[in-house]
Amino acid sequence: MAARAARVLAGTSGFSYPAWRGSFYPDELPAREMLRFYARALATVEINHTFHRLPTPELLTGWARQTPAGFRFALKAPQRITHVLRLRDAGEVTAAFCRAAAGLGPKLGPLLFQLPPYFRFDAARLAEFLAGLPPGLEPAFEFRHESWFNDATYDLLGKHRAALCIAEADDFATPPVPTAPFGYLRLRRADYGDDDLDRWAARVRDIATWKRVYVYFKHEESGRGPALARAFLDRLR
Repeated sequence: MAARAARVLAGTSGFSYPAWRGSFYPDELPAREMLRFYARALATVEINHTFHRLPTPELLTGWARQTPAGFRFALKAPQRITHVLRLRDAGEVTAAFCRAAAGLGPKLGPLLFQLPPYFRFDAARLAEFLAGLPPGLEPAFEFRHESWFNDATYDLLGKHRAALCIAEADDFATPPVPTAPFGYLRLRRADYGDDDLDRWAARVRDIATWKRVYVYFKHEESGRGPALARAFLDRLR
């Protein structure tokens, strides 16, 4: 029997961009209606707001109400965890973040821990942090220093069912190593042509261990991100 295809959700990093009016959003669409409109076109969004402050229950409840069943929010972990504490002694703030995120209920997707580019490989610190995460989450880690790309990192992530965030920028790329039952892709180049989208779609199809894949394109002032997400999904249908 053939392996069941992964469920692939694609979207953009953020949704509240006035510059998208006229290209993605209707010209006169109020800001308060942007998420509702976005969620009719795409099934997931990556939220950067949570990097700067913990979301209030009212905010999360409002987001959940504006989106259909099956929609998923990826939340970026607070900078205090990733940039200030750099995963050390971060249990209290991480627990607070996870409790807040749970307010999304079934619409909570992965939690992205994006580490700073000056943070080098530290197996003991990563192991301690992973061991302290609550069960039942989908944690993903974006390492931006190449010292992290080694078997020790991949083994630790795999032990805790945490994903290596596979990121691609114009000047940096993460090795495409699957470490969890789900994949997390951040495609950050300025633009993607047909050949690029074909390449990434083939890569997603080839990784049989993924049951779900979250893919986020960089937001651009032109509003091209949503179109890229939809073009990517078309290749997997």
